[in-house]
Amino acid sequence: MKRFVRESIAIVQVELIKLVRDPTEIISRAVQPVLWLAVFGQVLAQVRGIQTGQLSYLAFITPGILAQSVLFSAIFYGIAIIWERDLGVVHKLLVSPARRASLVFGKAVAAGFRGILQASVIYVIALIMHVPLNLDVLAICAVLASVMLGSGIFATFSLVIACIVKTRERFMGIGQLLTMPLFFASNAIYPLDIMPDWLRAVAQLNPLTYLIDVLRGLMIAGGSNIHGYAVDFAVLFAVFGALLLIAVRLYPTLAE
Repeated sequence: MKRFVRESIAIVQVELIKLVRDPTEIISRAVQPVLWLAVFGQVLAQVRGIQTGQLSYLAFITPGILAQSVLFSAIFYGIAIIWERDLGVVHKLLVSPARRASLVFGKAVAAGFRGILQASVIYVIALIMHVPLNLDVLAICAVLASVMLGSGIFATFSLVIACIVKTRERFMGIGQLLTMPLFFASNAIYPLDIMPDWLRAVAQLNPLTYLIDVLRGLMIAGGSNIHGYAVDFAVLFAVFGALLLIAVRLYPTLAE
């Protein structure tokens, strides 16, 4: 276990050094939630066509936009893995004594730190727009932990895709194909109750739905948690564990 932790930390440190040296991705990703909250959220809040209970529409979608930022940032994480393969980095890692599980888990944790940066940006935007946030320290810590878990899920999913397609062009096409269905087939911008039955069934199978459910209950003052935190976290950890196992098995094939 000590060896696993030490190797994972080494991978995390390498990924964070990359982020510090080139923070443009985080800056560019911050633009999107600003547009969603300041433009999309403000406009639909005036329409009042979507019933969100006691919450204003802007408060309702804020956790969804955070989850969207996590999804969009992490789902393209795999393209960096393909770059590493083309540069020979993956081959060097695979011939090192490091365990495959450490390599994959370390990258998932590093993606989680990127998610925390996204969450920080959205907290600032939400405060400026007077969204009623739950600013309890424990709630904020739980939100950040949830964001790390969600980022790890979608980054690992991205790595699995990268191991299968192996080229940047194919990966970009599949990544773009997956992001919007995952986002719209969730409770990010509308409640599950108003969905048609078939879409509600799809949303119940979407891990993004459970991430948003956790965030909405923890992040927003007066926010509700539909499934219950135990169910939400159980689903998220189960999905992460399954994807981690698949990624560990597929990661060596990336060098082929």
